[in-house]
Amino acid sequence: MESISNVTGGWDVNALVIPVLLGAYLLGSIPFGYLIVKMREGTDIRALGSGNIGATNVARSAGPVAGVVTLLLDAAKGFLAVWGMRWITNGDIMLMMGAAVLVVVGHMFPVWLKFKGGKGVATGVGAFVLICWPAVAGTFVVWIIVVAIWRYVSLGSIIAAASLPLLTFRLYAPLAEPPLAVSIGTTLIAALIIVKHQANIARLVAGTESRLKFRR
Repeated sequence: MESISNVTGGWDVNALVIPVLLGAYLLGSIPFGYLIVKMREGTDIRALGSGNIGATNVARSAGPVAGVVTLLLDAAKGFLAVWGMRWITNGDIMLMMGAAVLVVVGHMFPVWLKFKGGKGVATGVGAFVLICWPAVAGTFVVWIIVVAIWRYVSLGSIIAAASLPLLTFRLYAPLAEPPLAVSIGTTLIAALIIVKHQANIARLVAGTESRLKFRR
């Protein structure tokens, strides 16, 4: 990979790739949900509700505003990780995909919380905006339909994650398949999100999962 002096100020891109990949993981590891609830309520979100640090549990435990802020910040760190890699590599899709995987892994397994983090949905959405935004739009439609019909946020997230590899394959580019790295990375992220929902899956099967309540 050649140096891009006009972008990196004379640095060899090769020297920046590993730090940016590491930075993607560390950025993903920032537990915004945990920090917001700690500052707002003085409590540990992991001891409330489902124990998850993601936006849904934050909203249930600390209110909708805290949940929305968590959602936006978790999505933003996914976007920034991929954007940073795109910027230093002039759009190398394989390395952008690597950054996407690592920022999601960071959110799921944050070093700051003993590798016990969130489920990666919002962070994955933010990361994929720059990789295949039509697929992100498609998964959002899938999520909306599932939640509207069955009122399970977790079920919507699971089915949306499962649809991501197929939607990316179909929508990555007109009449063209995505690079292999994108297909592998997308499938890996989708699988990790589904695995992180294993407790939700167990509750769905048992009929004890909480439904989304709509208020007038």
